[in-house]
Amino acid sequence: MTGSRLPAFFSSLIILITLSGYAQAFGFKEVTDKAKTLANEKYQKPARAPDFLRNLSYTDYQSIRFNPEQSLWRSGGSRFQVMMIPQGSFYSNAVQLNVIDSEGVHPIGFDKTRFDYPDPELAKRIPADLGYAGFKLTYPLSGKGEQNQFLVFGGASYFRGVGANQNFGLSGRGIAVDTGLPSGEEFPAFTEFWMEHPKAGSDVMVVYGLLDGKSLTGAYRFEIHPGKNTQMDVTAQLFFRNDIEQLGQAPLTSMFFYGDNTLRPRGEWRPQVHDSDGLLINDGKTGEWLWRPLVNPADLQLSYHHVQSLNGFGLIQRARKFDDFQDNEARYDRRPSMWIKPLGNTEEGWGEGQVVLVEIPSRSETNDNIVAFFKPGQPVKAGENRNLKYSVMFGEPEITGHPDGRAVRTFVGSANAREGSSEALRLIVDFRGGELAGLRPDATVVSQVSGGDGVEVIEHFVEYIEASDVWRLSILAKPPAGQPLTLRGFLNKDNKPVTETWTYLLGPSTDLRANSR
Repeated sequence: MTGSRLPAFFSSLIILITLSGYAQAFGFKEVTDKAKTLANEKYQKPARAPDFLRNLSYTDYQSIRFNPEQSLWRSGGSRFQVMMIPQGSFYSNAVQLNVIDSEGVHPIGFDKTRFDYPDPELAKRIPADLGYAGFKLTYPLSGKGEQNQFLVFGGASYFRGVGANQNFGLSGRGIAVDTGLPSGEEFPAFTEFWMEHPKAGSDVMVVYGLLDGKSLTGAYRFEIHPGKNTQMDVTAQLFFRNDIEQLGQAPLTSMFFYGDNTLRPRGEWRPQVHDSDGLLINDGKTGEWLWRPLVNPADLQLSYHHVQSLNGFGLIQRARKFDDFQDNEARYDRRPSMWIKPLGNTEEGWGEGQVVLVEIPSRSETNDNIVAFFKPGQPVKAGENRNLKYSVMFGEPEITGHPDGRAVRTFVGSANAREGSSEALRLIVDFRGGELAGLRPDATVVSQVSGGDGVEVIEHFVEYIEASDVWRLSILAKPPAGQPLTLRGFLNKDNKPVTETWTYLLGPSTDLRANSR
């Protein structure tokens, strides 16, 4: 065969294998091997950015702009492009970025000329080997040929995403460790990423991440599908250096300053200010959908919601009208909801456990004071490893697939004088949708309400409100002195639930409780 040519189809086959197989040259196995090796080594804190960058104000840091002309993959047929994030402010650690293509794995070297620095003196002080803090992905979500930012990886293990025509809001994280506990929280961080170069015209992109922290390491694979609702399918393998008291799988972080169910802070003219207004949980075994409106508590609150088999949970922004917020700059009405759906069986890390909600007091909308995550039922021991598979959705509230009537608004106030109890609270919950849609106003819809320890439910009833087309649950309840007010309620028709279960917790130190005395 010396000197002869291969048949044309053999040549085409070799080219096809080369082009389609480059991702197999480096993939999840290689990242997993790195994470496993790293777990057997002593944890080393990542090097921090110089003080002058970490001390930049938020405004000064935001003035450092990446030049879109420098985006990775700008030339060529890829619909995805990559913008780098500069170090500075709370982005205080460098992250190694790599590209996987048909020629192998290539590190992305730092180049400060990719950024526009408004202060020439600041630009001169930037080290030539500083490194990037993370990256942003862009894609033509608007369908007009322009590149829209839709997913950001930056800061510890945080990532943020949006669907089409949405503004960035809440965040996800790779993992949470001891969040809300007196012992203090750990913040594992992604230290390295590998990005597969998508083929021309592809609407799917794959990213790998290496996680490192004091108590664990991890390998992650993110399969990314941008669109009207953006979806990421996540595969992760975790290796534990230490026992962990409270492991948080698929954690979500958001902001709730105030809303319909809270008092408006003095001097605030906007009706509501929040990125999310509630936690939604679906138990796959019982079929129950549970809705918990968020609060900005006077004291730290941790709530544990038991599930027999988790089917999904998320932080949801149900308020979708501009009039709900009246904020033309922040546009909280365009903030995405985020839904986590486990994939696989209990051997892969899901099953019975608790969805934990952490609510932290905040006096500003600039603080992310809400965290939600799944705590597995089995304790975490040093030397173990666990596999996780789940999907992450960013988009409109409908991403949950929730079929039932839902609580669209919650109001809380003091009982009035004629109701006979100066310590009682009146709670109003408006339900709409599901089987409630189209019912006659005189339909036999009844309320079911129960209180927690020491709570006296004085009365509850339901009525149809024609002006807003809702079924209104009204509750008068007296909380125990010095203890939380806890309530659960839903609507029945023909002895069958026709709504999700609404649940609420109001601490004893809240201003609303103070005003009831």
